[in-house]
Amino acid sequence: MVASVSLRQQYGRAILVGAPVEGGANIAGSSRGPSALRMTGLRGMLGKLACRADHGDLAPVGDEPASNPEVACARKPSEVALWIPSLSQAAYELARGGDVPVFLGGDHSLSMGTVDGIARACAENGRELFLLWLDAHPDFNTPATSPSGNPHGMSLAFLCGEPGFEPVLGIPARKAVDPGNVFILGMRSVDADEGEVLKRRGVNLIDMYEIRQRGITAPMRRILGTVAEHDGVLHVSLDADFVDPSFIPAVNVPVPGGVSYAEAQLIMQMLNESGLVASLDVAEFNPLLDAEGQSARAIAELVACLFDQESEGRHDYSRRKSRYGYDAAQVN
Repeated sequence: MVASVSLRQQYGRAILVGAPVEGGANIAGSSRGPSALRMTGLRGMLGKLACRADHGDLAPVGDEPASNPEVACARKPSEVALWIPSLSQAAYELARGGDVPVFLGGDHSLSMGTVDGIARACAENGRELFLLWLDAHPDFNTPATSPSGNPHGMSLAFLCGEPGFEPVLGIPARKAVDPGNVFILGMRSVDADEGEVLKRRGVNLIDMYEIRQRGITAPMRRILGTVAEHDGVLHVSLDADFVDPSFIPAVNVPVPGGVSYAEAQLIMQMLNESGLVASLDVAEFNPLLDAEGQSARAIAELVACLFDQESEGRHDYSRRKSRYGYDAAQVN
């Protein structure tokens, strides 16, 4: 039986990259997330061996796309569009070099760029990309279906190639990942149109109802087993609202009923021990809502847990049967 390996053994060391994006949300403050997380001493928490460097904050690049007066639903779409090539290029270059980019956000629209870059690196290396979306929301709206018009609620739809983005962002959706390779864990707030599209596209859904019935360990083992058996690359996109707001309150769109802090730590430990995580997003933390610093410290500790040097492999995925298409969680 082959023992699992730690993340640091399979991949290179973590590279911190600031992604101060907030154009995807209608609440100010997410752009200060990277600096607030650094102020917790995050790099030191990761340790000299786990964290090779901090690349500082990225900046948006490119020409602003022409506005379309007939499309008024999306907030600050041109600002989001300018971030996508910058984030994509950084993710691509770091992943191709064998390091583990850790993008400190920033609202969740940052994933439109980061996942696109990781996907390009995977395509060059002939590896299959899988996406673990830790979020209270599936973020599968499009400009045509979004009730709020906020791009941070459209990130995953963009990455799965849903139509309707080019008139708003000036660029088409990326088709960076197969919807069947996407696992949304911990969702508990779904718009009606999102739910129908998620079912049709075959996205793997594990909502809080299933987690409360069956626990967090079983679905995590299924996810990691599937990625391992396909020799896949796993990108983790952590929205801070994945955790219940009683533990991490400083988020843009809090939703009660999330995972406990202990459950979130267990997830990070399992990810660490699997040796499968090649990149990470940390999104939706808003330090303007974090007067006492509780949320910043909690998020930093979760990231550090993913790179824990003392973690010992306890989860073996070498003989697990592949689990594509297990029953999607019910969408209410």
